[in-house]
Amino acid sequence: MSRASEAAYSRYIESVGSVDGTSDWFCIDQARINSFADATLDFTGIHVDPQAAEIGPFGETIAHGFLTLSLLPFLTQGFTETPERNEGSTGGVNYGFNKVRFVSPVRVNSRIRASVTLIDVSLKGDQIEITRDVTVEIDGLDRPALLAEWIVRTFY
Repeated sequence: MSRASEAAYSRYIESVGSVDGTSDWFCIDQARINSFADATLDFTGIHVDPQAAEIGPFGETIAHGFLTLSLLPFLTQGFTETPERNEGSTGGVNYGFNKVRFVSPVRVNSRIRASVTLIDVSLKGDQIEITRDVTVEIDGLDRPALLAEWIVRTFY
């Protein structure tokens, strides 16, 4: 293992249990929902057809759960990968999720934000595996949109 990975690991270990940050609010509008449907070929009416969704269980269109999930890199940019922790890093990749739950629907024109807590760090040779709890909140609601345990691998 490299000195850079050992040093970064030490910096990460000090932060286990701490909140990495909370994003700004971000609006999920119909145009974004439709763009996601175009990209994923998921044109289910509850997402893209306001008239059909009106008579559905939510009374209006909702974002795809996977749209909310796919916004995590955007929502968490700037506070999960800090320069101090990643000195000597040559890059990183999403490694996966231990758990993902779509708790509440994100209705069209809702605002969401992500909060992230560092829960585990392990050294894997010249890589560091970082596990975080992520909560995506919906403005004005008590129940979150999404709960996830997200794993990232950083290379040194």
